[in-house]
Amino acid sequence: RSTLEELVHLSRDLGDPRNDYVILGEGNTSAREDDETFWVKASGTALAAADAGSFVQVKSRKILALLREHSPGDETVRRMLMDARIDRTTSKTPSVEAVLHAVCLELPGIHFVGHTHPTEVNSITCSSFFEKALDGRLFPDEIVVCGPSPLLIQYVDPGVPLALEIEGQVQAFLQNHGEPPRTIWMQNHGLVALGSTAHQVRNVTAMARKTARIIRGTYAMGGPHFLTASEVERIHTRPDEHYRKRLLDEKPIPPPDQE
Repeated sequence: RSTLEELVHLSRDLGDPRNDYVILGEGNTSAREDDETFWVKASGTALAAADAGSFVQVKSRKILALLREHSPGDETVRRMLMDARIDRTTSKTPSVEAVLHAVCLELPGIHFVGHTHPTEVNSITCSSFFEKALDGRLFPDEIVVCGPSPLLIQYVDPGVPLALEIEGQVQAFLQNHGEPPRTIWMQNHGLVALGSTAHQVRNVTAMARKTARIIRGTYAMGGPHFLTASEVERIHTRPDEHYRKRLLDEKPIPPPDQE
């Protein structure tokens, strides 16, 4: 399948009501087409009903140029987003989060990005325990699928300000961990899942949702008991876990049953 076809299927999966990742027009997705362009969801479209016409191909360089603008106003942002389109005849507007996607797609090995608002995830990101509840890893499969650590972002105005904050934070994460984050948890906002494939984004999103449910459950039993740093590192570097991760990336985790 083409990159756009993969993105359409990923978007429909993330928008499936059974998953409770998004409702209405929430969330957005993107995929790198080549070294200079990527596809991103157009504003006003719904993930659940995504088709090829739901996306706009844009020039990465022009989207990233917004990061260098000094406090651009809403009209400047809209004009620069429209100017970044490959097809200048379309009336579709790239999502305002296109800048966030451009930042993530510049990271090594990242080719697909899924931004969602799962209810269980947001019950944590919107709580006063946001940072405390996500201060460690809880179980091996969380590490295998979502990496050794999440990236946490305190609330920032969506759009260019959020993309700027994430740009700085992901570079620090790269220096500390030697690899990009697989999940970005944004306070009072939602989740970003990053992957080399569409399957990986599906799996990361599904595992993050399960993690959120487990975290919520631990607070009924005294709070989360995090694995130690050495225990996390052991799981993250085990050859058998690397092998299992490769298999999981090839075959997505099935969506949860309707609840």
